Amino acid sequence: MTLRIHNTLTRALENFSPLEPGHVRMYVCGMTVYDLCHLGHARSMVAFDVVQRWLKASGYRVTYVRNITDIDDKIIKRSLENGETVRGLTDRMIDALHQDADALGIERPTHEPRAMDYVPQMLSMIGTLQGKGLAYQASNGDVNYAVRKFPGYGKLSGKSLDELQAGERVAVDDGKQDPLDFVLWKSAKESEPDEVKWASPFGAGRPGWHIECSAMSCEMLGQSFDIHGGGADLQFPHHENEIAQSEGANGQKMASVWMHNGFINVDNEKMSKSLGNFFTIRDVLKEFDAETVRFFVVRSHYRSQLNYSDVHLNDARGALKRLYTALGTVAADDVKIDWAEPHAARFKAAMDEDFGTPEAVAVLFELASELNRTQSAQAAGLLKALGGVLGLLQDDPKAFAQAGADVDEDAIQAQIAARAAAKAAKNFAEADRIRQALAAEGIVLKDSPVGTTWERG
Repeated sequence: MTLRIHNTLTRALENFSPLEPGHVRMYVCGMTVYDLCHLGHARSMVAFDVVQRWLKASGYRVTYVRNITDIDDKIIKRSLENGETVRGLTDRMIDALHQDADALGIERPTHEPRAMDYVPQMLSMIGTLQGKGLAYQASNGDVNYAVRKFPGYGKLSGKSLDELQAGERVAVDDGKQDPLDFVLWKSAKESEPDEVKWASPFGAGRPGWHIECSAMSCEMLGQSFDIHGGGADLQFPHHENEIAQSEGANGQKMASVWMHNGFINVDNEKMSKSLGNFFTIRDVLKEFDAETVRFFVVRSHYRSQLNYSDVHLNDARGALKRLYTALGTVAADDVKIDWAEPHAARFKAAMDEDFGTPEAVAVLFELASELNRTQSAQAAGLLKALGGVLGLLQDDPKAFAQAGADVDEDAIQAQIAARAAAKAAKNFAEADRIRQALAAEGIVLKDSPVGTTWERG
């Protein structure tokens, strides 16, 4: 079965074939690093981590670029508020981003370019656009893109120019020839620190937000590449503007496929810092183990909206626990996936249909049921191997069962020993009291012929 991907540009499922046989080049818009990442960022990072994992599992070589925006109005404002340099703030936030992504099992991209390191390439592209009559310098010193001079503007969002409005981060300024025009180069302001001012043919200043991705994707992946991804909120204006910049400068299609992941909602509103309704990844990981958070994201389709609540996370924890419980019943064989095997074939068919993780996860539960019935080491190995394709089920089942329990393991073992002594003395009331006391602390005891184990409730 051929991999099919929903292309936002054409609004259709399309058979995927990379421009270079066997090699997929993918660019995903990353974080603006002025604060800690929230769960909405985790949704995008996990979604495209699964995409690149499946591409690799399908036999492709993948060059995956996820950029970092380290120069931006919000970054400058936060650095001034904190009394630290822009570089100091962004270095610190990038370290935090990596810690959070690593905790969620997100593989590092092939390249992670920082905008500040690619200003020369941005200036070169701006110069090309100006030379083609697609950019102009306004009276205030800014260089703007002349949107109405690019015939294809609006093709990604599917709206006419008259329908489109200036989006978030696109300030309408008197220096613009048209309200839809957007800034490519911002003239330096006296109030801004010197570290965010670059010399240029247009005067001292700094790049606008949109130009960085056009310049970095071109530099790292070429003028045309296979997949461009990001959150649904980036479709307009950011990605629309990228197309105008890149295709206006280079004269050819920027990306073959455009992919956009859905939002995480809280009370039916998009989770975002601007709305103040966000939960940082670190906040969530204080309450739930990292694999549960990843599973919560993976079991929904990447294009769907995802509702966040403790109830949904607890449900995800319970579902993931069922898979680990099955794996805990038998030692798994080391299995190399045979994609012709019926379970693997159904898993592959699901993933080949626009990365259908809900259906793929359903196959994992089918395998878990078979494993519970047959106690097959081969089934256990296949379950673990297929889970690994999604970045799941690689932990020790016992370790997963105990994850997140904020207790002293030695103290629990002492209580288990005390309960065993009480049972041996036929003091069943004391044995029940110990079990109930541990249950009240979220610790569930499991008795078996070989002894008693515990897990987080």
